[in-house]
Amino acid sequence: MNDRIARAMAQHVSDGSIAGAVTLVWRNGRRVHGAAQGQRDIDANLPFEQNTLFRIASLTKPITSVAAMMLVEQKRIALDEPISHWAPEFASMSVLSHFDAPCDAVEPADKPITFEDLLTHRAGFTYGDFHTGPISAAYSEALGPSIDSMHSPDQWMARLAALPLVDQPGAGFHYGHSTDLLGFLLARIEGVPLQDVLRRRVFEPLGMVDTDFTVAPDKQGRCAAPLGFDAEGRPAQRTSVPAGHALPERPLSMTYVSGGQGLWSTVDDFLAFARLFVEAGEVDGVRLLKPETIELMMTNTLSSAQRSEARMFGMPIFAAGHGFGLGVAVVVEPDKAEPTLCGGGVGSVGWPGAYGGWWQADPSDASVAIFLTHNMADAGQMARGLGLGVYAAITDFQRLVKGTD
Repeated sequence: MNDRIARAMAQHVSDGSIAGAVTLVWRNGRRVHGAAQGQRDIDANLPFEQNTLFRIASLTKPITSVAAMMLVEQKRIALDEPISHWAPEFASMSVLSHFDAPCDAVEPADKPITFEDLLTHRAGFTYGDFHTGPISAAYSEALGPSIDSMHSPDQWMARLAALPLVDQPGAGFHYGHSTDLLGFLLARIEGVPLQDVLRRRVFEPLGMVDTDFTVAPDKQGRCAAPLGFDAEGRPAQRTSVPAGHALPERPLSMTYVSGGQGLWSTVDDFLAFARLFVEAGEVDGVRLLKPETIELMMTNTLSSAQRSEARMFGMPIFAAGHGFGLGVAVVVEPDKAEPTLCGGGVGSVGWPGAYGGWWQADPSDASVAIFLTHNMADAGQMARGLGLGVYAAITDFQRLVKGTD
């Protein structure tokens, strides 16, 4: 049965829809599938392997969110606490009068931004790439690249605070820099850089030895290259990630790290993390969160109106099938759940990444499924259909996960 996944992924590689992928399925305490297909470095003809390191992009967000919930459990912060208690820069926010308004057409925020607003993407922040209005250029000019910005954390927070929100705090789901800000708040509260917060609270306890914002020199040979597509739509090696959001080589002097998108990891490391959601916050005798805290993270927080109105690139994402908990998407209607977001039974969670990474944790059968790749297409290429084959591969993988035992 496991070979069906390997064969299906090999076919997607052979078709040229993806350069390759590493896949893993874990159920009821054991690995029931693991495979690596394709090339992690096309120019050097190097294969994907189980220990290949990937830019996991937004798979970073649930990790930062778990660290935040550890502080909630310790009563260091509260979900309903205004973030201005720790970051006075955000005490007096302005809000665009409408979504595509000029950046000076604003009104005052009618409530403070809370930690829960950040965890649920209801703070009113966004990504500049998601817009065509004036706020898009303002985000880019103020904040710089999303993964490797030259601003220090404090500079970046001050610049974000000076930008208008796209919606009133708490009003609606707007995907964006909320988790980056959450990460810098954790660092400010703990008094150490975010990478140290995550290392002490998450990576070291779970044995995630390969997960970090930078890759050590002795591990760089295991990295997947920035893989995309040539003009004919064939898998090809890039020199950089789309839109230049990450540098080919991160300067040692850079202090900015993206708690929303910046981590490198492996399939085995991410499995150790994802198991938290099917083992009630404890993995191999190491407890990070109480069962009730994990349950809270895995519970939809969005109202019916917020689900129906949530958009990403103009497309509805929660209108049917999914809601959103604290840092993760939540399956609420399995028969309507879009598998490329995450699938599984009621209460399953996951959240995909921009570079093709995907995972789901399904408590109904104690399973975790992980799909990691580098699938980096520019916006113009995707408009032509290039790079979209990864979604077919993920859909096939998610469908076949049900048949593993």
